[in-house]
Amino acid sequence: MQRQALELVFSNKKYLALSASIFFSLFFTLSIVSEFIFFSPKFIFYVPFSASISFTLIVIVSALSSIVISLSIYRIRMMGIGVRKSGSGFLGFIIGAGAGACSCGSIGFAVISTFGAVGGTATAFLTNYEIPLRLVSIAILAYTYYVTVKGITAQCKIT
Repeated sequence: MQRQALELVFSNKKYLALSASIFFSLFFTLSIVSEFIFFSPKFIFYVPFSASISFTLIVIVSALSSIVISLSIYRIRMMGIGVRKSGSGFLGFIIGAGAGACSCGSIGFAVISTFGAVGGTATAFLTNYEIPLRLVSIAILAYTYYVTVKGITAQCKIT
């Protein structure tokens, strides 16, 4: 059932290209924010061994987000339903990617610290619970994937 829905959506090269562009843009952005990519003094991509779990979770969040968005757009366009009636597709992506990007390294610390004590507390929370929040994000995206595939399967009568 899931395989057939994926084949149906990704047989169209537009959705495949959309998914790839979403994956790379989200992966690149989260890698910069999480300080795996540096631009000064030259371009450096570095994943320390101690951060390998965090990096792996970023890859999973990026991949699931790209698949969920492509499936949701397909469902909206092919079924003729509005974004509000489409279910949890985009909401799941926004919550999942937001939780995946929650620990922002020094960039986020600089931005959040402008909010004073509340910002400091938020930074400490996000730093301490970075991996659990990304796992929650993956769970939300996985559930959104399941619901979206189920909706496509039911509405397209894939057997």
